[in-house]
Amino acid sequence: PPPSLERPRSLWSDAWRDLRRNPVFIVSTLIIVFLVLISLWPSSIASGSPLKCDLAKAQKGSAPGHPFGYDGQGCDVYTRTVYGARTSVAVGVCATLGVAVLGSVLGALAGFFGGLWDSVLSRVTDVFFAIPVILGGLVLLSVVTSNSVWPVIGFIVLLGWPQISRIARGAVITAKQNDYVQAARALGASNSRILLRHIAPNAVAPVIVVATIALGTYIALEATLSYLGVGLKPPSVSWGIDISAASPYIRNAPHALLWPSSALAITVLAFIMLGDAVRDALDPKLR
Repeated sequence: PPPSLERPRSLWSDAWRDLRRNPVFIVSTLIIVFLVLISLWPSSIASGSPLKCDLAKAQKGSAPGHPFGYDGQGCDVYTRTVYGARTSVAVGVCATLGVAVLGSVLGALAGFFGGLWDSVLSRVTDVFFAIPVILGGLVLLSVVTSNSVWPVIGFIVLLGWPQISRIARGAVITAKQNDYVQAARALGASNSRILLRHIAPNAVAPVIVVATIALGTYIALEATLSYLGVGLKPPSVSWGIDISAASPYIRNAPHALLWPSSALAITVLAFIMLGDAVRDALDPKLR
């Protein structure tokens, strides 16, 4: 028979082939795409303003055009739940990008050059690992008066980069010992070319896996900080704010707590499921 002309598949092509056949990846991706769409265009499925409230309708159940009922201030729970996705997705995506970029750069440099830089970075990461996340948020964000998402994103990046840095450092140390790196160095390739062209593409897989799983964790962290009153603050719309506001009257109006809590749980679960599927596809030991 004639020899096969099929090109050898790379790690990424094999991973994409496995992901397309994984129902967990498909379901989680569909949920995430839906969340991104309603975050960009919430008015397409929710008419009205999330800040428009009527105290005469406070704590009332579902009604025509208002399937989720009203909260303690008479605001439409459905509209606020839809608009709350925008905040959660924005915080999760921006914080994950910041953590991934900062942690990857610092970890890659420490793993590649080693020496004093590696020792200093290791001690700095140990200090950040020793800071409790919730306690750090209560201390640092309690002095912030801004209602925007950027202080919360900055706090997550500040305490989240050490984890990615450790992962990137270990991946770079493993990759730089391979023969193709030694061959590139023998051919006179510069350090920047070796790091960017030869090491980074082969060390980025574990960073992507950890960042994808951490995205759901950051969304839950934002909701927790907002629930405690140090994250986002009214009039911002956030699932954490709505859960905190609905907690005192859970017996009289459980629907006001049920829907934002369910939306938060589904969102976090979707990103964790996506991260697990990506990990299974990119880990060669699981093949």
